[in-house]
Amino acid sequence: MKRLSLSCLLFSGAAFFFASCRNGNEKKASETTGVTDTVTATTHAPTVNTIVTAPENMVIVIHKVANYAKWKSGYDMDDSARLASGLHSYVIGRGLRDSSMVLIAMKADDMPKAKAFAASANLKKVMQKAGVIGKPDIHFFIATWQDTSNVGSLPRSLNTFTVKEWDTWQKSFEAGKQERIDNGILARVIGHDADDNKKVNVVTALEDTTKAFAYYKSDALKKRMASAGVVGEPKRFVFRIAERY
Repeated sequence: MKRLSLSCLLFSGAAFFFASCRNGNEKKASETTGVTDTVTATTHAPTVNTIVTAPENMVIVIHKVANYAKWKSGYDMDDSARLASGLHSYVIGRGLRDSSMVLIAMKADDMPKAKAFAASANLKKVMQKAGVIGKPDIHFFIATWQDTSNVGSLPRSLNTFTVKEWDTWQKSFEAGKQERIDNGILARVIGHDADDNKKVNVVTALEDTTKAFAYYKSDALKKRMASAGVVGEPKRFVFRIAERY
């Protein structure tokens, strides 16, 4: 009887030991699985593409104003008329060397409507009342490439010029990317006139104005423009962004 009781006790102890080991192993396995699941669930935010290659209608207007605050008030009051013509404010800039020179960039839903609005007698009255001086310089163009990444408050430069052939110029421009970067120039918008792709518009950001201005006068740029088929000297307007929409 004592021998039987001892056997029972030994059996019970062994059973308890193995059960405990099993529970411990299951717990460890469960904990390990939980950690693995947590690591697997970790995700990374997708990279945002800031390059836009879909063509977009744009209008740029440059003119002088007698008083910026007065002009801005008149511009804001005329917003409903612009919207009715499919024009959406995008950026307002002020000249780097002459802050009374103003640049207005707008996106256009319909280019014929935009042109009709620009030629309207009502707009002339609004501009005159707002203190616009002289005849505005207006560009109706199609943006074919845009870099929308944020480069902060760097000065911008609007460059307008004529080329012999758009495709030839575009290839040369792309090939000169590193040369521009080395001289503190970053391409922001590339496009051409809505009715003539030989009339080119390029907006750049200037990381280093000293380098950029020196590059404008360099033989390296003259050679590159000649090989790209640029006709005559580019017209440049350097400005700082005063308002974004």
